[in-house]
Amino acid sequence: MSQNTPSQTSRTALLVIDAQESFRKRPYWREDDLSVYFERQQALIDGAVARGVPIVQIFHIASGAFSRDSGFVRTLEELRITPDFTVDKVKHSALAGSTLGAWLVEHGITRLIVSGIRTEQCCETTARAASDAGYAVDFVTEATLTFPMQHPRTGRELSSAELKERTETVLVGRFARIVTVEEALAAV
Repeated sequence: MSQNTPSQTSRTALLVIDAQESFRKRPYWREDDLSVYFERQQALIDGAVARGVPIVQIFHIASGAFSRDSGFVRTLEELRITPDFTVDKVKHSALAGSTLGAWLVEHGITRLIVSGIRTEQCCETTARAASDAGYAVDFVTEATLTFPMQHPRTGRELSSAELKERTETVLVGRFARIVTVEEALAAV
């Protein structure tokens, strides 16, 4: 569902993926990395606004706390964002089965800055799909959030830092540039 028209012509768009209250209802939710994530995500949003880069806010829709009826499919309280476009998705990639791709083409977007929740899931999947679709992708790991996961066979817990490191390793040079908030904004 469309909202605003970008304030200036930019060939870059910022994607803020799944930064929604629904995650607070998940059993794996942890507060460990929140302050850094909120600071970096907000710096990226504010920097995009200052540079006239359109912001796309993406919400994951599913059952339970991720259903529209739950009341939790809304921006995390700590973030201030006024998106130029809002899209609901039902798949891991924000480009799969949503109106995002058409909006990007309509607005002449050729470069995407990826941020949001979860680093190794919807953010990584969107970065891969966007690269395969021909977009230049900047992956801002410090403006992503994830939570520890348990390996299914060994039972070993992989930390958020390990998951982020793994995501950077598999994306860099093939699907995305791994950049800081400042590096992503400097390229606009």
